[in-house]
Amino acid sequence: MPPNSNLSSGENPTTRPPPSNQNHHHLCYPTTTRTTSSSSSPSFRGCCCCLVLLFSLLALLILAVFLVIMLAVKPKKPQFDLQQVGVQYMGISAPNPSASLDPTSTTTPASASLSLTINMLFTAVNPNKVGIRYGESSFTVMYSGIPLGKALVPGFYQEAHSQRQVEATISVDRYSLMQAYASDLIRDASLNDRVELRVLGQVGAKIRVLDFDSPGVQVSVDCAIVISPRKQSLTYKQCGFDGLNV
Repeated sequence: MPPNSNLSSGENPTTRPPPSNQNHHHLCYPTTTRTTSSSSSPSFRGCCCCLVLLFSLLALLILAVFLVIMLAVKPKKPQFDLQQVGVQYMGISAPNPSASLDPTSTTTPASASLSLTINMLFTAVNPNKVGIRYGESSFTVMYSGIPLGKALVPGFYQEAHSQRQVEATISVDRYSLMQAYASDLIRDASLNDRVELRVLGQVGAKIRVLDFDSPGVQVSVDCAIVISPRKQSLTYKQCGFDGLNV
């Protein structure tokens, strides 16, 4: 039997097209897709790493420039001192004024009321080559550790190498003191003509350099004042600046 007997007549075995391999085509496409996806992912991560590195270098550069400027400026703490105290009114009342205010009386008052209005003049000194921005400050007047009233001072900006005066008023309307403090207050006012008060406050400030604020610093105000109820005036004042007398 002649070879290739199954071929129909007229067919040339040498020109017959090879059989199509469908499986081969199906395997090629997924392989190409996976290759593209896996190659784009590392490039995306590389771009992110470059951006993070760039921003980190810029932040370090800005910080280095800021530190150099701060070292060149050599910032100093501002000075905030209670310069003057003006007494507008001071009044002490007790349930039995005649007996309570009598030095020879042995009666201990059950309570006493203190009314007070004082004006305080603070002096802010900026010894730096750059400006200072102050935040809102609060000052408290106290008697024997008891807070009587507060005064708020709004924030402000102070130019370099300048001095500025800031005013604040504290008003106390018939603050009631209990027995132990009432007797001390009435004794001090009637016998010694002196009522010792304490003014406390914290002043927050920031050095201003090239439109940037430095970390905040706290300036403490601690003043002891003595008021004469008879003269309605200040007789003594001593202030501490960060624990040091000024």
